[in-house]
Amino acid sequence: MFSAIGTPERQHSNRDRGQIVRNSNKVAIIERIRLAGDGISRAELAEALVLSRSTVSTLVADLLAAGAVLEGGAGASRGGRRPITLEINGAAGRVVGVDLGASHLAIAVADMCGDVLAEVEEPLAIEAGPEVCLRQIFTLVEATLVRAGTALAEVKAIGAGVPGPVIGTQGIVSAPPIMPGWDAFPIRQRLEDYWHKPVLLDNDADLGALGECTFGAGRGETNLAYIKLGTGIGCGLLLDGHIYRGVLGTAGEIGHVTISESGPPCTCGNYGCLEAMAGGRAIAQRAQLAVKAGQRTLLAQIESSRELTARDVGRAAESGDAVSQQLLADAGRHVGSALASLINLLNPGLVDIGGGVAEAGPYLLDALNQAILERTMLPARQATRVIRSALGRRAVPLGAVAVALTRAFQQYA
Repeated sequence: MFSAIGTPERQHSNRDRGQIVRNSNKVAIIERIRLAGDGISRAELAEALVLSRSTVSTLVADLLAAGAVLEGGAGASRGGRRPITLEINGAAGRVVGVDLGASHLAIAVADMCGDVLAEVEEPLAIEAGPEVCLRQIFTLVEATLVRAGTALAEVKAIGAGVPGPVIGTQGIVSAPPIMPGWDAFPIRQRLEDYWHKPVLLDNDADLGALGECTFGAGRGETNLAYIKLGTGIGCGLLLDGHIYRGVLGTAGEIGHVTISESGPPCTCGNYGCLEAMAGGRAIAQRAQLAVKAGQRTLLAQIESSRELTARDVGRAAESGDAVSQQLLADAGRHVGSALASLINLLNPGLVDIGGGVAEAGPYLLDALNQAILERTMLPARQATRVIRSALGRRAVPLGAVAVALTRAFQQYA
């Protein structure tokens, strides 16, 4: 049905659009205050967001009344009276970040400023399936809330990362190679039904990228690749300031780039994938083969009592074990070769190496950097910094905290 200008239908539509713009500006103001960290004035907000000072003052008044922000101390003068700065009200609520890994579960509880109040990590076997793992998540989140001195009622939103391709619109993972039994399982819905809180489900590497660009070494970067080296290998891509997820949300699966067509079988069904050549599980399997082949290695002392892990290989390498050092160097070269292609293709300003396997030490990282040096084009190589994650194992849970904060602040719109 068409309506002429000035009719009630058109006036109602204009009011709706005005409210959408107003709400969007409120969220933008909160995000800008968050980014400022140590306070920002109303005039600085107006300048940064290209809004009138009167508009900013009106919206800030709403946010102050709602308890989302607080007035802080006096800021720097620009020639007149020193302005009053604004800051996030950290006590306005709490958020939770969940990192569901292939072999670990990490929980972080933070205030509305993003300051972490409590963190807990424990082993987890993701192959146990969703029912078992969800029970473990519920229990550990409750324990972490107690440690943080926080009740569930104070929680505004929860972010959760999983090691598989996430279909964000549905809150599920699709054919996840290292998550048997999880395909199309309604993860987000089950979490929301249990907690009665909004839940944001995302790929763990994407959250690692968010964690680094929000709290870590990636602050200020607009083009970043976060590489998560763990049981599997994933990549979170920040392109032009936005996480790139692709059409369905499955972008960044660098672990399933083919490194060797005659390589070992991968959990995805292919052969010779990067993950099958250099992931944590692959490193452990090659270590077991070395022991069975009778190679002289410190790993033999461990293998006789239990199954080896990539962490065992890292520790043995630090103790001077030549076999372990070679295993890590081989893995590093494979990862570096894949990253060289990524650098040549996307030209990121920063490649951030994280995940548990990245903690294996210099034997892996030195070989990784050497492969990048040998295989990247000069301009791309000169423009890209390759570093080890500043946040380490905390990148993913802190990325989950970041998305939970964004969702929590939307309630003030």
